[in-house]
Amino acid sequence: MNMKAALALILLTFFLASCDEGEPKEKQEGLSPTEQAYATDWYNKTKTMFGALPEAADPGTAKAKLGKKLYYETALSINNTKSCNSCHMLDQYGVDNLPTSPGHDGTLGERNSPTVYNASFHIAQFWDGRAADLKEQAKGPILNPIEMGIPDESTAVQRISDIPEYSELFAAAFPDEESAISYENIAEAIGEFEKSLITPSRFDDFMNGDIEALSQEEINGMETFVSAGCITCHMGPGLGGKMYQKFGLVQGPYWDYTGSEHHDRGRAEVTGNEADEFFFKVPSLRNITKTAPYLHDGSVENLTEVIRIMGITQLGKELSDEEISSIETFLNSLTGDIPEYALNHSELTSN
Repeated sequence: MNMKAALALILLTFFLASCDEGEPKEKQEGLSPTEQAYATDWYNKTKTMFGALPEAADPGTAKAKLGKKLYYETALSINNTKSCNSCHMLDQYGVDNLPTSPGHDGTLGERNSPTVYNASFHIAQFWDGRAADLKEQAKGPILNPIEMGIPDESTAVQRISDIPEYSELFAAAFPDEESAISYENIAEAIGEFEKSLITPSRFDDFMNGDIEALSQEEINGMETFVSAGCITCHMGPGLGGKMYQKFGLVQGPYWDYTGSEHHDRGRAEVTGNEADEFFFKVPSLRNITKTAPYLHDGSVENLTEVIRIMGITQLGKELSDEEISSIETFLNSLTGDIPEYALNHSELTSN
């Protein structure tokens, strides 16, 4: 082999190695024709059942940036110890991994703190749906006597007004308002930031047409999830969050299976309607492997166990160990990436 040919061969080998190095392993191996057909079939079957997550709101607007600062603001609690992030920790997939959360004086609430990630497209907020949207939800914990303990809206506004840097931030976020620092605007800004908290996962790649994004076992789990009947309530891009359902729909009462000490009446406490007793908003299954403990009262620590309980109480089925394991494998594909801007605190400190 002459020198030119040898050099060409070396360059070609280097080029091919460079190309291979950046390809994920599953892309190199690919799917067999049978696996491709199976994945394509389930993509076609489920793309209308689920669909990919909607686009996140822009976190770079003046209103969203203000909302982020307020999300971490402890001045919105009576003793300057609690913020939204205290119970909905953005570095822990939007939860505190406790059954129920301690308030400003350590008193525990009665319901589990749900994740704030991907909450913007839910039918309503809170387990009982008492807040129509994120803005309305943001108003609640600040004035809740157990949670953040601020006695009234005017006190919250005064707390924020007393911090000099907020004057400029609110003016930029609400330029058409003469008195921009208001309780309405505090809640609106927090809600605007929360609209940016979306965590797309490999499941979304699959829903966007990349049939190699999920493993054969995960697609098998999706099939089990659908065929078992989980899809009845956990539909849409959040795999939940779109309806209310009775806990103990087929077999109850639910506390016989969860061991719950408090028998929560759920949505009936909001509507006053007995027909809504023990109804709760169906939780999203996004990032479910990261958000234990589970259910409205955090009464079940283990995901395997909660799948088993759901099978009995909601579907009237004793799911086999194989079915439960298969569903859990699928649920792992719903774990997404926490957006970096949610964890970057550099802009939260004053200059």
